[in-house]
Amino acid sequence: MARAYDVQAVEQRWQQRWLAERDYEVDAGDPRPPWYALCMYPYPSGPAHQGHVRNYTFGDLLVRHRTMQGYAVLTPFGFDSFGLPAENAAIRTGEHPRSFTEARIAELKSSVRALGAVYDWRREVRSHDPSYIRQSQAIFLAFLRSGLAYRAQAPVNWCPGCQTVLANEQVLADGTCERSGDVVERRDLEQWFVRTTAYADELLDSLDDLDWPERVKTMQRNWIGRSEGAELRLAVAGRQEEGLVLRVFTTRPDTLFGMTYAVVAPEHPLVDELTTADHRDEVEALRRAASAASEIERTSDGGSLGLAKRGAFTGSHVVNPATGEPVPVYVADYVLMGYGTGAIMAVPAEDERDWAFAEAHGLPVVRTVQPPDDFAGGAFTGDGTKINSGFLNGLAVATAKERAMQWLVDRDIGSRRVNYRLRDWLVSRQRYWGCPIPVVRCPVDGVVGVPEDQLPVLAPDDVELLATGESPLRRHPTFGQATCPVCGGPAERETDTMDTFVDSSWYFLRFCDPWAEDRPFDPAVAAHFMPVEQYIGGIEHAILHLLYARFFTKALVDVGLAPGVPREPFRRLFTQGMIRMGGSKMSKSKGNLVAPAKYFDTVGADALRLFHLFVGPPTDDVDWTEQTDEVIEGCGRFLDRVWRFSVEAAGTVRWATGDPAPRDLAVARSTHRLVAKVSDDLERWSFNTAVAACMEFTNDVYRYLRDEVPPHRPTYEAAADTLLLVLAPMAPHVTAEAWERRRGEGARIHRERWPAFDPDLVRQDRVTMVVQVDGKVRDRIDVAPELTEDEATALALASTRVQDALGGSPPRRVVARPPRLVNFVS
Repeated sequence: MARAYDVQAVEQRWQQRWLAERDYEVDAGDPRPPWYALCMYPYPSGPAHQGHVRNYTFGDLLVRHRTMQGYAVLTPFGFDSFGLPAENAAIRTGEHPRSFTEARIAELKSSVRALGAVYDWRREVRSHDPSYIRQSQAIFLAFLRSGLAYRAQAPVNWCPGCQTVLANEQVLADGTCERSGDVVERRDLEQWFVRTTAYADELLDSLDDLDWPERVKTMQRNWIGRSEGAELRLAVAGRQEEGLVLRVFTTRPDTLFGMTYAVVAPEHPLVDELTTADHRDEVEALRRAASAASEIERTSDGGSLGLAKRGAFTGSHVVNPATGEPVPVYVADYVLMGYGTGAIMAVPAEDERDWAFAEAHGLPVVRTVQPPDDFAGGAFTGDGTKINSGFLNGLAVATAKERAMQWLVDRDIGSRRVNYRLRDWLVSRQRYWGCPIPVVRCPVDGVVGVPEDQLPVLAPDDVELLATGESPLRRHPTFGQATCPVCGGPAERETDTMDTFVDSSWYFLRFCDPWAEDRPFDPAVAAHFMPVEQYIGGIEHAILHLLYARFFTKALVDVGLAPGVPREPFRRLFTQGMIRMGGSKMSKSKGNLVAPAKYFDTVGADALRLFHLFVGPPTDDVDWTEQTDEVIEGCGRFLDRVWRFSVEAAGTVRWATGDPAPRDLAVARSTHRLVAKVSDDLERWSFNTAVAACMEFTNDVYRYLRDEVPPHRPTYEAAADTLLLVLAPMAPHVTAEAWERRRGEGARIHRERWPAFDPDLVRQDRVTMVVQVDGKVRDRIDVAPELTEDEATALALASTRVQDALGGSPPRRVVARPPRLVNFVS
């Protein structure tokens, strides 16, 4: 479509100027108050897609707005450049992961600049750069020295497609890998872990102080999974003299009278001792099946095998301490060794999974809570009065819990215990394209950290990348050969690399001081900029990245690398909606991406930015349809209108002489209301209504200019300047060009202060109240803004039109929302 100005020339010119003029480069010595704005750094998979555009448009708006408000805004950019995709691409094509990754970085960087987003590019961080690797390794060694990093044998999730270990969070609910889709297997390997569980309470408790979406905080609380309860010691029947006991954890000690069986995990160390000869084959078969299943499969309801085939009787019994009766002990795959004690007391009447298991195995059910009379289900999990519970009968559940707990403690049968769903973070990966773990294994001195003056440990370029289960570094002829830093003897270098979530768990701190060579960052500089005032990213990072980043920040403070840095890294979090096409999330893997380049080359970046701001609330998902291009073109036409109004109109208008008329005052009021409206909307992330207000204002002032009565030039100039100023963070190119045309060579709109408004001019003397009867408009009445509900109702009932619609009868119901609406239901 024909445009009012040369869109591509204007946008390219201003993008070059912003880079050259370096207005968005800030340092710790800046006298302005600091404000840290950050979009989650991306994995470089190629040119930007619409998800990137949406994310970076929101972030850039925030950066420009806060800068105009007088803040020194830290706005860095970087790349999460390690990871499986580059290594898998190398396996397919033979191209080295480094060259593949750097080509993708160049593509994405070009797209981001073409969007008009401004960053302090001096601070660019790429996780595969040797300088970043060195500091990630220094952090790992600090964790190792403090006991936060350790090596242990553990069952792990192994993806045969990716040929690497996966964290629990990377396994989908159906037991498949989130990236490859392959069924995940269980293997026992010696792995590196980080003690995230040491911070479980702080990670949980400090969520309350964060200005984050409640949905995200709930997801983190559930993942940490703090459970208060009792740990019981159940004597194994017939073996009391040996002192053999089974320890179980329960959050419901009040249900002890309803325990009709116990269950242990297949990996429990007592399984062999509990299993009798006549049940060994059945138990061993179940253990083999469980070892091949992921934790997600094992904890899902029912599972592919059904509960009857997921449990096996051991042949042993434990004594229920409340009744003195023996109850059978089963092995079942839905109990996990990593949670609690790896054993549970099963109360089928009050737990749905226990109920299903009891039904499958013909086990008895004893209710200990009286369900409602109309309850027709199986397990009853609600509150009620205790029954069939001896000394607890007649008590409410909450009271019975405490009474039962004290009874167990007094008899030395149990103790109070807190358990967590959160596990220590498994950080080992058997891949090449990642940060090498900086340790060696010496036959004399054991595991020894590489001295920091020998960092970074870099992976060699001449590796053979094959789709095998063995790390390509392990096959390298020289990489694994090392010298022990302690004794000077031969040692074996660690060939595992770190989970890439390690890189993304501290990059925001490196952004504060990316030039530090002797440490990850200068703590004083980081303390100046931290915390991130506004963090922007997708809801898919609600658990993994955000939890790990919070842990890392706290741990870095505690190991002495970040003294004075706030323990919570992100003060505010915003999670934008996703973009869908044909019902699916727009993504490269689904092949449904819509590249922004086609819009940069036609309607321009400003129109595309404005679309993403205008299309709906930023938290909502967006459906990309056949009509989307029409809406984007409409945004372009609006910007043409802004251009004509602010740049071209003044030369075609006959101006009024003398003092401003009432209509000029009305435009002045509208101008101040626009500033008030947009200012408030931007603070509330209501970008769509801010754009709508600018569109409405532009239409109004256009009519003001074209009216037969000559307009007042100072009123017009104030309106045009204000429109450009409030649009400047949203559509930066066209507003920058129009401002310079209006103010002269060298004028920079983004260096201007954000406009203020006069509260007296914003205040409305009268507003229009709509009066409805049964949802149909019957009258409109001019009223005072401070009108009360009673006054609004009385005025509406006094209307002849309303009385006619009501037929002279009083309304059955009144819905009054003064000063805008009154609705009568007849």
